[in-house]
Amino acid sequence: MIVKLLWLILFWVTFGYGYGVDVKILNVGEELFKETLPLRMGSRYYQLQGLKANTWYEVKISYPTSIPAVFSLELKKDISGVGVRKLRKLLNTEKLIFKAEDLDKINHQDGLYVLITVEPEGVVALRGVRERENILFNIVCDELVMGIPREAWLVAAFGVACLVAGFLVPLFLPSFLLPKNQDDFKHVTQLLPDKDS
Repeated sequence: MIVKLLWLILFWVTFGYGYGVDVKILNVGEELFKETLPLRMGSRYYQLQGLKANTWYEVKISYPTSIPAVFSLELKKDISGVGVRKLRKLLNTEKLIFKAEDLDKINHQDGLYVLITVEPEGVVALRGVRERENILFNIVCDELVMGIPREAWLVAAFGVACLVAGFLVPLFLPSFLLPKNQDDFKHVTQLLPDKDS
C-alpha cells in the first residue's frame, strides 16, 4: 500500500508539474529530423514557437513502419495542463490540427505545447532479433492555408501549370502531328515503325 502511494506521488510530481520532463522547441515551418524517444513509455513536450493569432496549424510526425509503435499527440496549454487530443491516423504519420486563437493569453501561460507519447505495438517477428529500445521520428509544425500546408501550395501550382501547358502546347504544334479525325489517326500510326522490326 505504501509503495503504491509513493509511486503515485512520484508520478504526480514528475508528470503533473513538469519536473524532469523533456522539453524541446519546435518552430513553425522547421522540421526536426531523427528525434528519438524510448519505445516504452517515451514522452516529450515540444514548445511551439512562431505561432500567429487566428491561424490554423498542423503538427505532424512521421516514423519508420519497420518499428511497430503507436504515437499520440496532445495539445497542451502548459506542461501540466489537460490536453486536447485530435488525432488523424495515416499509415506511418500522426497529425494534430489546431487553431492558435489568443496568443497573448497562451504566452502569458508559458506557451503552447505538444505532448508526444509512444508505446510499442506488437512484437518483432524475426527470430534472434531484439526489440529496439528507442524509436526515430521526424516532427514538423506547418501553417495551414485553406486546410493545406503552405509549402504544399507550390506543388499544386506546379500541377496547374502542367495542365495549362498540356492544353496550350498542342496549339503550337504543326498540324500534321495532330490528327483531326479517326482516319487521320490511323494514317499517322501506319507511318510509325513497327515495334517488331
